[in-house]
Amino acid sequence: MSANDREVHVVFTPSGRQGTVSPGSTALEAARALGVDLDTVCGGRGICGRCQVVPSFGEFAKHGITSDSTAISDPGPTELGYGGKRPLATTSRLGCQMHINGDVVLDVPPGSQVHKQVVRKRVEVPDMVIDPVVRLYFTSVAEPELDSPQGELGRLKAALETDWQLLGLSAGLEAVKALQLALLQTRDITVAVRDGAEIVAAWPGFVDEVFGVAIDVGSTTIAGHLLELATGEVRASSGVMNPQIRFGEDLMSRVSYVMMNPEGADDLTSSVRASLDELVAELAAEAAIDTSAILELTLVGNPVMHHLMLGLDSVPLGGAPFALAVDEALELRASELDIGANPSARVYVLPCIAGHVGADTAAAILSERSHEATGIQLMVDVGTNAEIVLGGADRLLAASSPTGPAFEGAQISCGQRATAGAIERVRIDRETLEPRYRIIGSELWSDDPGFAADTSKLTITGVCGSGIIEVVSEMHLAGIVTTDGIIDGTKAATSPRIVEEGRTFSYLLHDPETGTDQPQLLITQNDIRAIQLAKAALYAGVQLLMDHLGVTEIDSIRLAGAFGSHIDPTYAVALGLVPDCDLDNVTSAGNAAGTGAVIALLSGAARREIEDVVRRVEKVETATEPKFQDHFVDAMAIPHKTANYPHLSNVIDLPPRSDTTLGAQDTPGGGRRRRRRPARES
Repeated sequence: MSANDREVHVVFTPSGRQGTVSPGSTALEAARALGVDLDTVCGGRGICGRCQVVPSFGEFAKHGITSDSTAISDPGPTELGYGGKRPLATTSRLGCQMHINGDVVLDVPPGSQVHKQVVRKRVEVPDMVIDPVVRLYFTSVAEPELDSPQGELGRLKAALETDWQLLGLSAGLEAVKALQLALLQTRDITVAVRDGAEIVAAWPGFVDEVFGVAIDVGSTTIAGHLLELATGEVRASSGVMNPQIRFGEDLMSRVSYVMMNPEGADDLTSSVRASLDELVAELAAEAAIDTSAILELTLVGNPVMHHLMLGLDSVPLGGAPFALAVDEALELRASELDIGANPSARVYVLPCIAGHVGADTAAAILSERSHEATGIQLMVDVGTNAEIVLGGADRLLAASSPTGPAFEGAQISCGQRATAGAIERVRIDRETLEPRYRIIGSELWSDDPGFAADTSKLTITGVCGSGIIEVVSEMHLAGIVTTDGIIDGTKAATSPRIVEEGRTFSYLLHDPETGTDQPQLLITQNDIRAIQLAKAALYAGVQLLMDHLGVTEIDSIRLAGAFGSHIDPTYAVALGLVPDCDLDNVTSAGNAAGTGAVIALLSGAARREIEDVVRRVEKVETATEPKFQDHFVDAMAIPHKTANYPHLSNVIDLPPRSDTTLGAQDTPGGGRRRRRRPARES
């Protein structure tokens, strides 16, 4: 507290910061003096409306303040005539125009804070503090004079130093070009400054919005979100298919393609970059903005996608020791990746962890706060290559497991991607073995009245990933499929749903009416084998991490990824996709990688945090671990050969295990039939 009796006492909430300022100071000046988080772009000119505060009057015993309306100035012409984008609420004042005459308490609402708390439902972003890498500043640049040889950039720097106390700024050629164009129209301009160090863009007049794009480059789909950087508001979300699919469904097939066709690496890189450019343009169009307003991008992806996107050699990732060209975070210009944005736009590529655990896993850790978890948390991003993270605040391990494309419909006779008309939910009657199902595009089940009418414009063409998991699980729970994964042919005597096909049997899930063009959908023995192989690889990877961590139980499971978010937790456990766990603690994490990319887009502090965290994550390489094969063989059984399922058994009745289980020599469609104990029907 100053000894000057003329100074007035100001308290800012919710931060609680307080101190004394000279009478007549504006609320914005007081906020700056006391280190209060109060936003402004126009620098106190009463244009942007970001510095709104709400004064409170009365007795505040906690702060030793008694205040009345005379503690602040009356609204002046600027406030009375204010008509900006952010209307003044009845009780709000512009902090840059309101003067403080006496002791007062001022509340800074969320919309006026630079580091705003934000929740983004569309991309499931958790509460977070926005710490934008790019910030806007409005200033007036002095007119050039004959007796002053200083260039326009120098005059801009002088203005920014005077108005905003920004020192030692640099600027690239593109920014200087933009500055010249802006000053041709007016000396009052808005500039964008990155990391408080570099001028990256300039516009004539007052501009209060600049944008960024967060992109998750998946092996199947590329998803992007366009956000306003200062507020975190999501303006558009979209996705495109990854065109590299034509070079191979899974990652290793794409690496193999490059191995066999070295000149083809450029094709994979150019195709994915073209899709990134297409996606950014689509997002900008949806948000009705020009791509020149996009100044920041973040990218995440698995190591193979990471390397192919950057034009790096992916061949070393095809075999031990799976050497990455670079694992640290990268900052590039968008033009280097052929992405149409502002000429000065930068791309932040999140760090990879190691081998086959990439930037997408780092982003998921950032989103899920795995490094802060209490208890033992398992996070699984289920895809063509499953990423697994296990541990908590004390220790964090990561691995990848080659699940293949079965969960996304490939290698399944009636499998397809999740589109309208695909079966996504399945239930099988334990007595009659009759199925009922739900398809994408309708909320009704197939046995509900009105189902036919509601789905009349849809064609049931296949089963998507979540439906495949459910139908195989249900077939096991109904006794149609044994622990070994064999479709029990003896059931054909009691149900027409069990269809003989040569030496094996299939289950008729959907039998369309005669005369329709819909296909008959059968779950074949080979389909069961493909799912067993995929889920066994995932479970074995998890078990390997549990061995390394020295734990036998998991406290919580988070199923991440677009596919993981649609899996019913009960069926994920019932199939043996993941170990047993309290089902209340098996939940969807949504698109955790995309969410992490958004967090990194909106926060420079988050970037520094994840760069530190990935250096502490312990990578376990499943491909070189001898115990992986043993775990894999045991996990081929449904749900598992030896593991107990006390939590799952509290929810559903599990059939008894078969006497024998598959050996390592079994492959989809291979092996010989074994004698087995009849499965119990439930």
